[in-house]
Amino acid sequence: MAAADNKRQLKIRTGVVKRLSKELVMYEQEVTDGEAKLVEMKEANKDEYDIRKYTEVVAESKAMVPDCRNRLRKAVQDLDILLEDNTSMSGEAEYKAAQEMRDTVSI
Repeated sequence: MAAADNKRQLKIRTGVVKRLSKELVMYEQEVTDGEAKLVEMKEANKDEYDIRKYTEVVAESKAMVPDCRNRLRKAVQDLDILLEDNTSMSGEAEYKAAQEMRDTVSI
């Protein structure tokens, strides 16, 4: 029974790390794209209201990057602990998938 729970937890934690790493990349890309669009808007002398509102959108995305990075760091730590506690499962597919995800994510 405990082995089944550990497999399930590994699968869940691996999914969380995968989702958060994608989310972080998305927010970072959103900030980069948003800043480029702001420059274009300013160069094209767009309406000040539109520029201000889009600046707020970019600021919200910027604020999400550190939050997402912290959540990812916590999820990776949780996955590391789970991997350390379940080294006896190293032959299992879930363990291997979790280890691969851990190796690809850097914080």
